[in-house]
Amino acid sequence: MRSLSHAVISCALMMALHCPLAVAQDMVLPEVVAKDTRSLALQGQGVMRFFGLKVYDIRLWTQQRARTADELSQQQFALELVYDLALKGRDIAERSVKEMRAQGWRDEAKLKRWGDDMARIFPDIRQGDTLIGVSVPGKEARFYARDKLIAVIVDPEFSRAFFDIWLSTKTSEPGLRKKLLGAD
Repeated sequence: MRSLSHAVISCALMMALHCPLAVAQDMVLPEVVAKDTRSLALQGQGVMRFFGLKVYDIRLWTQQRARTADELSQQQFALELVYDLALKGRDIAERSVKEMRAQGWRDEAKLKRWGDDMARIFPDIRQGDTLIGVSVPGKEARFYARDKLIAVIVDPEFSRAFFDIWLSTKTSEPGLRKKLLGAD
């Protein structure tokens, strides 16, 4: 009997390790975000690593499944990042601008304004902190941290450029994009 229960526990653990979405179905967005969004469900998730070091877990929450950034741009969605490292908000803003530039955004005045906005609103992150961005189609990007709304940037072009860091075909992390869109 003991070996049977050990086998069942081992099997359940293997399933959880190899099927993270089965475990993730119990995940929910923080209440403050859920109240501001229309029923979002987890679509995909992944892990961002830099030279093998885990930076954050990331989850894409959508109203309906989408396969592309264009399909996502027609609906409200959220990207949730749970950090494994402490990072300065300014560093997150600078990296975001670098990623936007790499995707083809060339208006330096606009990139500077966006970078300044992000540096002003992104908090310094501690290990375990969550930063959530919500895209409101054709309107704005909302940002949440530590269970509260921290900023709204009313600029649909910024919103697209920001979320395309992870969701565009031009992303620097195509494997992560596949996992977020559930194509992996």
